Amino acid sequence: MQGLLSGSLEKEMKKYILLSIILLMICGAKAQQWGLYTLYSVTGTNKAFLIDTNNTIYKTWTFGATKQTSFTSYLIPGDTLVRTINYTGNLIIDHTISGEVQKVDWNNNVIWDFIYSTDSTVLHHDIHPLPNGNILMIAMDVKTASEGTLAGASVSMVRHSDKIIEVHPTGPTTGTIVWEWKLWDHLCQDYNPTKNNYVQSISQNPQLININYSNSIDFIHTNGIDYNAALDQIAFSSFEFSEIFVIDHSTTTTEAAGHTGGNSGYGGDIIYRWGNPTAYETNGQIDFNVVHNAHWVSSDDPYYPNYLCGFNNHGGSGGNSCVDIFCPPYDGYNYLKTQGQAYAPATYAWRYTANCQTLGEGSSQQLPNGNSLVCLTYCSSILEIDHNGTPLWSFHPAGWSSNALRYSECYVRGPVAFDSASSLDVVSGTPITLYSHATSVTENNPAYTYSWTSVPPGFTSSLQNPTLLPMSTATYIVTITDTTLGCSDTASVTVQVVVTGIKEQSGQKNEAVIYPNPTDGIINIKGAGEQNLEITLRNVYGETILNISDSPILDLSGFAKGIYYLTVRSGKTKMLNYKIVKSE
Repeated sequence: MQGLLSGSLEKEMKKYILLSIILLMICGAKAQQWGLYTLYSVTGTNKAFLIDTNNTIYKTWTFGATKQTSFTSYLIPGDTLVRTINYTGNLIIDHTISGEVQKVDWNNNVIWDFIYSTDSTVLHHDIHPLPNGNILMIAMDVKTASEGTLAGASVSMVRHSDKIIEVHPTGPTTGTIVWEWKLWDHLCQDYNPTKNNYVQSISQNPQLININYSNSIDFIHTNGIDYNAALDQIAFSSFEFSEIFVIDHSTTTTEAAGHTGGNSGYGGDIIYRWGNPTAYETNGQIDFNVVHNAHWVSSDDPYYPNYLCGFNNHGGSGGNSCVDIFCPPYDGYNYLKTQGQAYAPATYAWRYTANCQTLGEGSSQQLPNGNSLVCLTYCSSILEIDHNGTPLWSFHPAGWSSNALRYSECYVRGPVAFDSASSLDVVSGTPITLYSHATSVTENNPAYTYSWTSVPPGFTSSLQNPTLLPMSTATYIVTITDTTLGCSDTASVTVQVVVTGIKEQSGQKNEAVIYPNPTDGIINIKGAGEQNLEITLRNVYGETILNISDSPILDLSGFAKGIYYLTVRSGKTKMLNYKIVKSE
């Protein structure tokens, strides 16, 4: 009897162990949430929020009663909120417009308030902060009925065309448009051969927009915009055309108004479009049924790196809203296309269909672990789903939120590292000091550790500001870690080293002294002649963002903090290059 009981017990124990292993495997395979904080703002209110995944409010921004959020809000490095505003002085009346953009710091101080609103143009819908501190903005471009007729419109009416502007902040309320693209420069029509933009075949000219596809006043209705730094291209979505378009941002403004130039070679023409082939009179599957929130999926996505994505407002099963991800046929800076056929791919690569329909607005964000954050605007719902579409988290804001974005704890609360050197150009064996510091406006008295390395390898230090005797040119990299949060950030500085004697031969009078560096705004340039100066400032992507002449003072106060590259030319002197750190 005891043997039988022992055998039975042994079998039950084996079953229990096997079941436990299976349960552990199932639980271990269950998708995990990503990140901690979700940013959202409710349209028409004067607040924005960061909430954690327990739906607890971590941070609230409160704005003036007349500064209500219009459509979108973003959190950029340095914990600065960038948002669109319903400007109360708009002369153009339309429910889609904003007219104003603000930057607000963590402590609720308005650091930039830019208004772009006249009787012929006004900001509307989405914006996109760029890595260089500038901001891409969508603006309405009003055309008269006679201008529409001249352009080949089949119906005589006022037209609300669109344009995209890149604005460089220059002061607390001012900005300079450093790049501009106008849709009106890239139209086609086959209605009237005596008018502008006439082509014999719309389908043979998909690089142009058919002005007669929609006879709405707001005939294009651009509503979402994104930037791809690797390609230097812009994607935007159109409500009326149910398409996502891609244009070349590497052009000059002059090239953007034409049909040649830029990395693509096509100027400001459309270099890729997807979602509705009927808009260029071509057979093919229609995937989008009203689309918002055009954006690229990041290059490190585990499933769809460098794909494009759109929020398909009622293109899913039963007309419910969905998120569609599709793979563009990249061909360098261009996209493969067979003339007369629809742009590939034939259909989407991944779709998530919601259980409701939001007729307008809505967004998604693809997260680093393969999850997606989905904002269902008219359903007043924000949720995180895994790759299979299984909900992992949800939140219901009190109102309509046009977009929502998830951020990691380290993005919001981690340190932002900076470094510099006492000299960036030295004779070998000359002692220099490396300097580093970090900012973290969300934390009180954070404790940091410092870890220096170099490329080529050979230098290490745990000091905040080590001193060394460089013998050859090297890049010095510091990793600054918040010991409480475990969050880190890196910064780097390159020191150019010349052997003894060569520096003197080059003529020190031709060298320039750049100070202070790091700087919170003003850079002084001494030496290098100080006359006939030509100064070029580039961002970390190598893009030229500023050119000035004959001024020994450079004002960077309107630029975001970070690393910039300065080239100084003076008369017949050699070209001098410097790395600048903008600290505030």
